[in-house]
Amino acid sequence: MKTTLVIADDHPLLLNGTEQHLKDLGFNVMATALDGNEAYNEIMKIKPDLAILDFDMPKYNGIEVAKLCSQKGMDVKIIILTLYKQEAIINEVGKTIYGYVLKDDVIGELEVCISEVQKGSTYISKNINESIHVSGDNNAANNLTVTEMKILHYLAKDLSSSEIAEALFISKRTVEKHRSNIIQKLGIKSSQNALLLWVQKNPHFYNT
Repeated sequence: MKTTLVIADDHPLLLNGTEQHLKDLGFNVMATALDGNEAYNEIMKIKPDLAILDFDMPKYNGIEVAKLCSQKGMDVKIIILTLYKQEAIINEVGKTIYGYVLKDDVIGELEVCISEVQKGSTYISKNINESIHVSGDNNAANNLTVTEMKILHYLAKDLSSSEIAEALFISKRTVEKHRSNIIQKLGIKSSQNALLLWVQKNPHFYNT
């Protein structure tokens, strides 16, 4: 059975181009929308496998639609398309959205993104990853302590410092100190967002 999709973009030409590209790839585009409210209604009605949404749309942007779907418990995997590199979108990858692709990279990366998302993985455009400068050496993970590895595992599950502290029976302040040490040992320059990218790109270090 073909993967079912809803796509949304407030620029008709871009919307039509994305729709045709997806149809050429063999996907079943069930509906299109020109604003966030229409996209949300179509997702609620059709219940597609995937929704590919422009970020900057009238009424609701793509992230707002994703959050509404999450609040309703909708089993739809959402990919955001945009011209812009925004940390606010990166922060939602693995939370309310599964993929983040730049419109300039649609032809080369959207099919790959969809494939990864269908497997249950997340995907961020290579050009976005490179712009964040995740410069840590993978081998540096071997220098983490047992506790730091446990905390990295929980961070990968998107737990807050308070939740990790409760799980490990330590204080929130201790968790934050360990987080700081992890960032330093991995050689990550931009703490929160780059750490998120690092755990996505190196699941074998903490997913044990």
